[in-house]
Amino acid sequence: MRSERILVVDDDPRVREGLEKLLRREGYEVLAVADGQTALERVQEEDPDLVLLDVVMPGLNGFEVCARIKAEPERRLTPVVLVTGLGDVEDRVAGIQAGADDFLTKPFERVELLARVRSLLRVKRFTDELERAESVVFTLAKAIEERDPYTQGHCERLSRYAVAVGRRMGLGEEEVEALRRGGIVHDVGKVAIPDAILKKEGPLSPEERRIMEEHTLRGVEICKPLRSFRLVLPIIRSHHEHLDGSGYPDGLRGEEIPLTARILSVVDVFDALTTRRPYKPPSSFAAALAAIEEEVRRGWWDPEVTAVLGALIREGAIP
Repeated sequence: MRSERILVVDDDPRVREGLEKLLRREGYEVLAVADGQTALERVQEEDPDLVLLDVVMPGLNGFEVCARIKAEPERRLTPVVLVTGLGDVEDRVAGIQAGADDFLTKPFERVELLARVRSLLRVKRFTDELERAESVVFTLAKAIEERDPYTQGHCERLSRYAVAVGRRMGLGEEEVEALRRGGIVHDVGKVAIPDAILKKEGPLSPEERRIMEEHTLRGVEICKPLRSFRLVLPIIRSHHEHLDGSGYPDGLRGEEIPLTARILSVVDVFDALTTRRPYKPPSSFAAALAAIEEEVRRGWWDPEVTAVLGALIREGAIP
């Protein structure tokens, strides 16, 4: 296991060398550069665990470098500490807007610097562990999908469709991210369903159907330990509910069903209709929408969600 890697960015060689010596003595791997552009290149090449970033530098200043690091989805959780001699409130506000995780004011105390570094690296370790756990769940979900050649690509399509509908409906970023994840892991509980039931081509018996319907609850059990999946759990549990109360597992009605689950329900049906299955050819987008609209009239699906999906499809916003 490698030592935690810290990138030091400061155009003053004395500060740079002093920080490098101090941090190496504490057992960290240290990379040191003198300007913002080189810092961005090293972030891409070396994937540091923490960045100590001077604000006032020639070329790109620390605010700009921080903002660029945080704008990359794979780097947004990398802690960035702005090290500055600037004390104005406006400068701290600019740092917060750039996404900085902490500030150190020059001249700084050695003890304070090390305490903040240790604290942020501890949070980064927890974050990395969480991301690894999430990665295992996503891999499991895709492995389940690959058990059936007719559903390959289903999770990615659902994720894409659901995010597009959620954004058009004005959902917040946390809910949109839940839809992205939910599209991928909504059926992860099928790992507990025997292949004899999961792959059965004919109709299921009442007992087989009961077992199949348990996949929503099994999925919740699998994902519940992940705190970051707090908004995903309702999607996993409730994406087979119907507005008229005829769905499962809880027989929820109307707005008792979370909106994110209602969105996933509609795009799930749309994808099932528009892809080839052993028992049917794929429907056209127009025919699939007509079928869903008929089921809206029966009281199964959310009419607003269906209307938004239809508008996106007619605009060509969902390929």
